[in-house]
Amino acid sequence: MSTKERILVVDDNPDILMVVKTVLESNGYFVDTANDGDEALEFLDDAERASQLTAIFLDILMPRLNGLEVLKTLRIQVHTRNVPVIMLTTEGLAQDIIKGYNEGAQYYIPKPFTSQQLLYGLSLILEDGKDPLELDLEKKIAELE
Repeated sequence: MSTKERILVVDDNPDILMVVKTVLESNGYFVDTANDGDEALEFLDDAERASQLTAIFLDILMPRLNGLEVLKTLRIQVHTRNVPVIMLTTEGLAQDIIKGYNEGAQYYIPKPFTSQQLLYGLSLILEDGKDPLELDLEKKIAELE
């Protein structure tokens, strides 16, 4: 990653926010956080700031405005409709996962998660669906040539 990519993490659990922020920052990302859906939409209401985002990690179960409602709004707004979204949530049932994908999420990581899952999911959506392990192998082969 040549320039710092900017990620927004939205979760009502301060411990989850801290863990995700720490993992991402220690891997070279710049991280903004929002404590709920309303705060996320307020942050994303600024089109210039939203255009700087590389991706959004979004919890589903939050008070007032849940993650699926936030996702619907993101997909309607011109300046946020193409920002990749990874759902982070305890909602691990198949129908809940399908709801997230139907609303426009690119990836889904159930809680609890590992730092490897976070980074793998992010890498997957940022590399247009290519397997990060395969990309790493391609890079190593290119270095040998």
